[in-house]
Amino acid sequence: MFIINHMILVVLWLLFGFLHSLLAANWWKRIMQRRLGAGFKYYHFAYSVFAALTLIGILVFQITMESRLLYVAPVWVNLLLCLPVLAGLAIMVVVIRKYFFSLSGISVFYKQQAPVVLEQGGLHRYVRHPLYFGTLLFIWALFLVFPYLNNLLACCVITLYTVLGARLEEKKLVTQFGEQYVLYKQRVPMIFPGRFMPRK
Repeated sequence: MFIINHMILVVLWLLFGFLHSLLAANWWKRIMQRRLGAGFKYYHFAYSVFAALTLIGILVFQITMESRLLYVAPVWVNLLLCLPVLAGLAIMVVVIRKYFFSLSGISVFYKQQAPVVLEQGGLHRYVRHPLYFGTLLFIWALFLVFPYLNNLLACCVITLYTVLGARLEEKKLVTQFGEQYVLYKQRVPMIFPGRFMPRK
């Protein structure tokens, strides 16, 4: 049962990534737009609710399952690792808070829609996808604090999906913003900062 549960965990994270990419793909959205008609305006919000519920379900399964401790780190090491954990969490909170209305799809319930612009300031001066960077920093630092096998497997799958998902998203952004995004790509790294000062 120990091995089976870990295999199930990997499959769940893979399915989450697959469904997340599928439901966000432009070709799938066009299909849903034809089928839903006027109701398509609620698609993004429904998608966000579905993603949140499935994410919570997987996390509950991961946290409650029995797993193997891979190593024991000194207390001072874990205390130091709290810094990147908090840093990653802070980045995630800042980005999600800034883009909550557009990310969640809740803006459909408001009459005035915010204009879609290419953000290049703030954290976007250092990486094109700060939410992905913050997420990876958070989960890997958290794994080093809680070095269980299930957490390692989750980190590996999430990292793989994040990198692949970012590449898919880049294609959509180039289509959406054109030459403006191409020039932005030339100046700023995708996920991992090349240096801590913005490129000029």
